[in-house]
Amino acid sequence: MENFILAEYLPILIFLIIATGISLICLAIPQVVAPKRPYGEKMSPYECGFEAFDDARSKFDVRFYLVAILFIVFDLEVAFLFPWVMAFGKIGLFGFFSMMVFLLVLTIGFIYEWKKGALEWE
Repeated sequence: MENFILAEYLPILIFLIIATGISLICLAIPQVVAPKRPYGEKMSPYECGFEAFDDARSKFDVRFYLVAILFIVFDLEVAFLFPWVMAFGKIGLFGFFSMMVFLLVLTIGFIYEWKKGALEWE
């Protein structure tokens, strides 16, 4: 009986072995085939396509943080609206009003962003 239970996991083990083998082959081929000609610009650190010009610990403008908050507001809204719409027929009035409260809180966050000027770039 125990051998039968372990035999059910054999396809998973074979799949993992094949996936690991293919991954290692895909990592090894460029090491063998690709030319290795490093030069100064290729080896230099970069971020956003241009040279670093200041300390990494410098202060950012508050608008960067406000844009991040705005992204979180809309990201949360979308992440919670899809399951809510799919279960809308089963959740009743309590589910409807709880989502309206959630959307109200997100709308207040959006209005806060708008009043702070995060949507206006100079």
